[in-house]
Amino acid sequence: MFTKTITPLAFGFAASASLFAQNNQEMKSINNNAPVKCSKTITINASSEKVWSVITNINNWASWQTDIRNPKLNGELKPNATFVWKTGGSKVHSTLHTVEPYKNFGWTGKTYGMYAIHNWSFIETNGQTKVSVSESMEGFLARLLKKSFNKNLEKGMQHWLELLKTKCEK
Repeated sequence: MFTKTITPLAFGFAASASLFAQNNQEMKSINNNAPVKCSKTITINASSEKVWSVITNINNWASWQTDIRNPKLNGELKPNATFVWKTGGSKVHSTLHTVEPYKNFGWTGKTYGMYAIHNWSFIETNGQTKVSVSESMEGFLARLLKKSFNKNLEKGMQHWLELLKTKCEK
């Protein structure tokens, strides 16, 4: 019952730390030692600009990402900006760590004693964009429900990518 309330998909979009050094931004790496982690890739028949505009429009996520409710970016789209959203019945508090237009986008977040790092990267070739996403989750619940959370994170990440592809290819 509890894993249905706080699914890795739900937490998968969370955020809360920042790496931004003068004009040189660096993507925060996921924690490869975390009990829950996953990486996925998809090719979208759209430019990186189109994919970027969809994925970074946080306030509009709920219109196409069926697992998200009430997303709200507080301020401008830049490192250290916070946003809140609900998924699977859980409210997630997030902070952007990487905002590198058309290339990298990432955040970290906290909910119910869990901490996640979530990263997107985009590589455009001949009008198609290869989208890679990776995430790690840690904390008591992630350790306790490792098997279930890993399974749900993989399923949720694939769903997120498919929804993004559908939205961008319209």
